[in-house]
Amino acid sequence: MSTPENVTTPATVTETVGAAGTTPFRYTPALAEQIELRWQDRWEERGTFHAANPTGPLTDGRGRHAGDEGATGDPFFIMDMFPYPSGAGLHVGHPLGYIATDVVGRFRRMCGDNVLHALGYDAFGLPAEQYAVQTGQHPRTTTEANMENMRRQLRRLGLGHDPRRSFATIDPEYVRWTQWIFLQVFDSWYDESAVRPDGGTGRARPIAELEAEYAAGTREVPGGAAWAELSPGERRDVIDPQRLAYVSEAPVNWCPGLGTVLANEEVTADGRSERGNYPVFQRSLRQWNMRITAYADRLADDLDHIDWPDKVKAMQRNWIGRSKGARVRFRVAATDALDAGPGTASVEVFTTRPDTLFGATFMVVAPEHPLLDEVPAAWPDGTREVWTQGHATPSAAVAAYRAEAAAKTAVERQIDAGRKTGVFTGHLAVNPVDGTLVPVFTADYVLMGYGTGAIMAVPGGDERDFAFAQAFELPVVYTVAPGGDVAAIDTDAAYTGDGVVVGSSREGLDLNGLDVASAKRAMIDWLEAEGVGEGTVTYRLRDWLFSRQRYWGEPFPIVYDEDDRPVAIPDSMLPVDLPDVPDYAPRTYEPDDADSSPEPPLGRNDEWVHVTLDLGDGPKKYRRDTNTMPNWAGSCWYYLRYLDPTDESHMVDPALDAYWMGPRHNATSGPAGGVDLYVGGVEHAVLHLLYARFWHKVLFDLGHVSSLEPFGTLFNQGYVQAYAFRDEREQPVPAAEVEETPGPDGETVYTWQGKPVTREYGKMGKSLKNVVTPDDMYEAYGADTFRVYEMSMGPLDLSRPWETRAVVGAQRFLQRLWRNVVDEETGALTVSEEPAAAATLRVVHRAIAEVRDEMQHMRPNTAIAKLITLNNHLTSLGTVPREAVEPLVLMTAPVAPHIAEELWSRLGHDESLAHEPFPVADPALLVEDTVTCVVQVQGKVRARLEVPPSIGEDALREAALAEPNVVRALDGRGIRTVIVRAPKLVNVVPA
Repeated sequence: MSTPENVTTPATVTETVGAAGTTPFRYTPALAEQIELRWQDRWEERGTFHAANPTGPLTDGRGRHAGDEGATGDPFFIMDMFPYPSGAGLHVGHPLGYIATDVVGRFRRMCGDNVLHALGYDAFGLPAEQYAVQTGQHPRTTTEANMENMRRQLRRLGLGHDPRRSFATIDPEYVRWTQWIFLQVFDSWYDESAVRPDGGTGRARPIAELEAEYAAGTREVPGGAAWAELSPGERRDVIDPQRLAYVSEAPVNWCPGLGTVLANEEVTADGRSERGNYPVFQRSLRQWNMRITAYADRLADDLDHIDWPDKVKAMQRNWIGRSKGARVRFRVAATDALDAGPGTASVEVFTTRPDTLFGATFMVVAPEHPLLDEVPAAWPDGTREVWTQGHATPSAAVAAYRAEAAAKTAVERQIDAGRKTGVFTGHLAVNPVDGTLVPVFTADYVLMGYGTGAIMAVPGGDERDFAFAQAFELPVVYTVAPGGDVAAIDTDAAYTGDGVVVGSSREGLDLNGLDVASAKRAMIDWLEAEGVGEGTVTYRLRDWLFSRQRYWGEPFPIVYDEDDRPVAIPDSMLPVDLPDVPDYAPRTYEPDDADSSPEPPLGRNDEWVHVTLDLGDGPKKYRRDTNTMPNWAGSCWYYLRYLDPTDESHMVDPALDAYWMGPRHNATSGPAGGVDLYVGGVEHAVLHLLYARFWHKVLFDLGHVSSLEPFGTLFNQGYVQAYAFRDEREQPVPAAEVEETPGPDGETVYTWQGKPVTREYGKMGKSLKNVVTPDDMYEAYGADTFRVYEMSMGPLDLSRPWETRAVVGAQRFLQRLWRNVVDEETGALTVSEEPAAAATLRVVHRAIAEVRDEMQHMRPNTAIAKLITLNNHLTSLGTVPREAVEPLVLMTAPVAPHIAEELWSRLGHDESLAHEPFPVADPALLVEDTVTCVVQVQGKVRARLEVPPSIGEDALREAALAEPNVVRALDGRGIRTVIVRAPKLVNVVPA
């Protein structure tokens, strides 16, 4: 047989890795490296993993034979979550998801699909900027070096990406389209009555259509003015607050340690920054916001249409926090010290339990609530000493408490709410259902940014309210009791269980005896009829804070005119590039300085900030926005750019969007469309995933994309964790240098440099000195062994411990596979051309059926176990038949592609196996001729019968009882019972 072109000959391999007196063709790490590097070069040269577009410049995909063009096969779009190029490089935990998607992509490609699998880089981010602050090196220089290192590490892994589709978010052309999308959002508003393409109600529409409706009189101008009578500035005052991207002065999360504001999603549960763990404070600043709240219902409801883990769906629903209830207005009572006439002041609350209004005995407002801008001059009659906290006047009490609350983070204000700090404001409000006066307190656990900034307190039905009432000697009224019996309630606590409404009636309203659901409906009807409230829905979700006071991010394509109104930069002037600045540090870098103010680094380049532009009405002076977009901006839409990153005319070509992203019956994306398989960590559930869905829905509304959702199927891989070791000082020691020895009681003793250390289990990181890098694994074992080990460690969605010593098992599997094809001494082919025995063929085809099923369901660990079983069977044969080993090589290719390609080539095939059909089992060979039935007498095995798989219970019982060894074991005794589990077990119980 002739040697195929470009296949390494035995002489070449011997010359490279062999020596006299050795086994030059043994599958060693050195030989693995040689094979892997050669095949990686060959894949790149041949464009093996080019995915063919149906139109445009990227139609030159590779079919089964090199040179085939055109989009053939079903489209399958598989994607990894956008990697950030860290200066630390990769450790062995990072590639888990990348290998998994590569395995799936290679398998689907062999199943005939047109697979799009590419990888770009989420290159804006704080680490590079913080390094720039420390060193003065431009973040682009740092980031590009990091990308190059990561690109090298991932290429060495043998990933089947289409390299033509790679890009970074910092590329000027990519920035251009990110800024273009921002302008689409800025130039849009949400029309709740408009019908969407999918038949739903409510969608984004261009601002120009809103202006046209105002001008035509088909939509009423807020305030009732005629559109034609308004000045251009007045028209902007009507339009700008309705934009989906808008500027507002509002409370924000200010993080002095990072020198920027943060979105709610970027603040941890303990009130600190997700990145850097700095304290976060509430400040009022003028910032860009995205009106994600307009999409709250769609973001919650459309989760039903996508195949995502239930845990992630629950996290998104909880973050959106949709609650049904009622808004209720409490009128503030006039006092001698504060001249508030009837109806001149009121406090609005939202409650999910309007049925408990008769039990509202006090109110609590946030320290920032506008009601506290004016308080009574003196305490009203009946004020208790415990309410005043020792202050002589309400104004003194409120001022002191406001100052105290301002020094805390939003989360700190809510931690341990049972401590119940607070103070009476001097205000009394009127409970609208019974006219009683209730005191209004202020407490820091009520936040102005959530709900209305005020709550009605029902201590009889809420534990937190009960604790507050106890601390401030406030009355407790129970409005729900089990079976309607108040006597059954423990009055030393709130009652939060189910029951019947009690103590809730007045003229024209009687809730007593109703269940809670019925009482809610009745109360809402009464509130609406009386004009003091209405049923409504509220959300935990807040508009997305979109400004960052950083340098390393996308500049806003916005300038401000002489009236300080935002003006969009025309598309022809995009991208707006980052200017050079004298330094990258935020002006304030005091982590605990709540009173500090941000100064964006972009503001230090005055020539860039103050510009003269002709935006259509002659040259004018403008001021650029000195904030930048958050790093989430680029990752909101990167999946669309994979479709064709060379397209200069479209963000995404409609034909490509329909082909790769549109709903289709044969893909996993489902009715909502989107990426067929998206793999990444669960930590992005309410950051990237929520933001990307929002941007996608805006683009869908505006007609730029065809799918309802960006990601049809989501899979969260687990984490690779590792052991770390600490010495007696609790300091980490190098895990690779720790020795294990058996202790006197059989336990394992861990020592480092002869001294005992303790072992812990958790993340892998430099600080714990337990990092193992892919480079370490490539050198010690080769990329294929590393791939097989990571995929065989356990189910993909579960975390697993890293154990370098266990990698040898994966290596032995590949070495046995190599020996089944190649002679380690001569490099000659050892396979037989003779037909395989029937028993071997049955083993092969059973493995084919099982491996295909495991691969289809993303269970590579069990697929590998089946491959090892088949390989061991072939190893047991005297000579391995070609018709048995070729299917094994093909099935191994997704997990160990380099060795599989080399063996396939040595088996005489000229083309890469990347597009060879994945083996299909012959149904006739899956039928077992017989199965072994174990026969027990009194629990002991007495016989084994070879019987047909379809044998019935009666026939099997008869055969078992007739077996001579069973007759001998019974020795004439009678039979109490015979338990038959056809076809594999019979248990005879003697009398």
